Amino acid sequence: MIHLDTNFLIDALVPGSSQEAQLVTWLDAGETVGISALAWGEFLCGPISASAEALSRRLFSDAVGLERMDAEKASYLFNRTGRRSKTYSDCCIAAVAIRSQAALATSNQSDFTPMVPHGLLLAACDATE
Repeated sequence: MIHLDTNFLIDALVPGSSQEAQLVTWLDAGETVGISALAWGEFLCGPISASAEALSRRLFSDAVGLERMDAEKASYLFNRTGRRSKTYSDCCIAAVAIRSQAALATSNQSDFTPMVPHGLLLAACDATE
């Protein structure tokens, strides 16, 4: 299973992008692709076109919610990875991926690399920093 980070989903909706190609490859291979409710909410903050939103809603009929254990894991990640300003939402996205046993696809791997020693798997893709 692969969860998409907000930025990966936004980039995957750009025709011809490497993220689009990677997502198509995963889907063609039968990979299960999901998204956390937090990443989904960030995505909907836009700006996004009506067609991009419609396509994304077909791709993700549901989003994985943040549970208490995820909030606790996110706090752990935040405290263990340098308490970097504005990273708590990334920690929440990572915590949901960890619980879901999903690799996280992101266009900003450097934001999530500090979480790898704490259980986060990053999806192998060509569309990252």
